[in-house]
Amino acid sequence: MIIYPAIDLKDGQCVRLAQGDMARATVFNDDPGAQAAAFAAQGFSWIHVVDLNGAFAGKAVNGEAVAAILQSVKLPVQLGGGIRTMAQAEHWIDAGVARIVLGTAAVKNPQFVRDAAKAFPGRVAVGIDARGGYVAVEGWGEVSAMRAVDLAKKFEDAGIAAIIYTDIGRDGMLSGLNIEETLEVAQAVTIPVIASGGLKGIDDIRGILATKGKIAGAIAGRALYDGRLDPKAALKLVEDAEC
Repeated sequence: MIIYPAIDLKDGQCVRLAQGDMARATVFNDDPGAQAAAFAAQGFSWIHVVDLNGAFAGKAVNGEAVAAILQSVKLPVQLGGGIRTMAQAEHWIDAGVARIVLGTAAVKNPQFVRDAAKAFPGRVAVGIDARGGYVAVEGWGEVSAMRAVDLAKKFEDAGIAAIIYTDIGRDGMLSGLNIEETLEVAQAVTIPVIASGGLKGIDDIRGILATKGKIAGAIAGRALYDGRLDPKAALKLVEDAEC
């Protein structure tokens, strides 16, 4: 299991949103590169980055902040938010991003996702952001008529490296991961599934570990920033469970 500390970028700053609402953003750090370095020093093995402005704009907006993160750490970085074309995907892969996350494109242009996965083997993830079990797109501003599980199944044979399942209703609310819905998606496909949205503390890590590998990881945001999740204790719990 991998714990992914999250850096959500809005106007060049590290923020956390409440339920995906850009108007309900809390700034935690105005130096994304320093934040990434701090996570690396704490012992994390990956960093999860989202260009929030880019998710709404459909193109990179926080490019300078992402570049600062890439320059600050040697850890693999997975990046989502506003990647809608092959040129954008290629730009970030060439820039050193280890894995790009495609969300809106998975619903609106699934062939692009397949083409990207073929062009960049092992370096494309699908972000499935759901509200009430239905997929949300356009920076979470629009809810589609597609069920999250059905979208996941569409990419079973596409060579996707991972699926990141986010419960928007819980995101940034510290209400606990939606392990039940995440597990439903994970059991429907062979693609590794990462849980996101609402992680509140060490019990969520225990909950993921209790799935015995069915859920491959979890993204931690606000709980890390406000001290509710102790990095050392969380990473030790995972290490001990995998020994």
